[in-house]
Amino acid sequence: MSGAQITDEGWLAFHPSPRKPAFRLPEGAVDAHCHVFGPRAEFPFAPERKYTPCDAGKDKLFELRDFLGFSRNVIVQATCHGADNRAVMDACRAAGERARGIASLRPDVSRAELERMDAAGIRGVRFNFVRRLVEATPRAHFLEVAERIQDFGWSIVVYFEAADLEDLAPFLARLPGIVVVDHMGRPDVAKGAESAEFERFIRLMEDNPHIWTKVTCPERLSLQGPPGYDDVVPFARRLVELFPDRVLWGTDWPHPNMKSHMPDDGDLVDFIPKIATSAEAQRRLLVDNPMRLYWAR
Repeated sequence: MSGAQITDEGWLAFHPSPRKPAFRLPEGAVDAHCHVFGPRAEFPFAPERKYTPCDAGKDKLFELRDFLGFSRNVIVQATCHGADNRAVMDACRAAGERARGIASLRPDVSRAELERMDAAGIRGVRFNFVRRLVEATPRAHFLEVAERIQDFGWSIVVYFEAADLEDLAPFLARLPGIVVVDHMGRPDVAKGAESAEFERFIRLMEDNPHIWTKVTCPERLSLQGPPGYDDVVPFARRLVELFPDRVLWGTDWPHPNMKSHMPDDGDLVDFIPKIATSAEAQRRLLVDNPMRLYWAR
């Protein structure tokens, strides 16, 4: 095997043949959280990366999009690519109006580069606070980037774990523009959807109407496991019901750093009607909200 194909030991590759979901997505549905990895021969991984995945390029992503029944993707920069956003920008250009991107930026990014990204379809920046995935970044750097992207009308995606929310909450409240929290702030499912920890996240959203969340990744949070991930349902359903205009959903394909199992994306799509139980809620979650955030201009 050539060195170009090396991945981390035990790396789980994306499902090779997901099943067709039983749930029929509403017309115009958006997969609002997914990634592309490489292909590394064209878009090498960052030297400072914390993991080395398999290739999972735009062609495979678009094939999955069409198979599951989505119309569009929001492609989030993967940490294995660092602040080199070429793979995401290439995928957005290839998809045209069918994709938007979320970038990772250094504080010294030039305005000219921001303009190039915007023209390619980038509509947001991601701030990652998960220590096992990235090196710590001074919050002043995040604030500087957050201010600079306001001229373009971009939003901010933040990724953190529930144990860090108490410390992060004042900072998140200060961020300008719309802020979208990945994966419900990664709650500890064992503690329950009425736990003090999850109540803190609910209060964060109640107190800050500019904060949205993605009700995503039951496969990462569940203790019960596939195919239903039913122990995650109360968390996601509660957020969909409380904040119907501030929730998004996505596959998280190709599911980086999964250890327990590799989910079937058909199972993940069939999770949606468990948490958005009416046609109206499903349309807001999958069509209206992502279109308003990422395709409004």
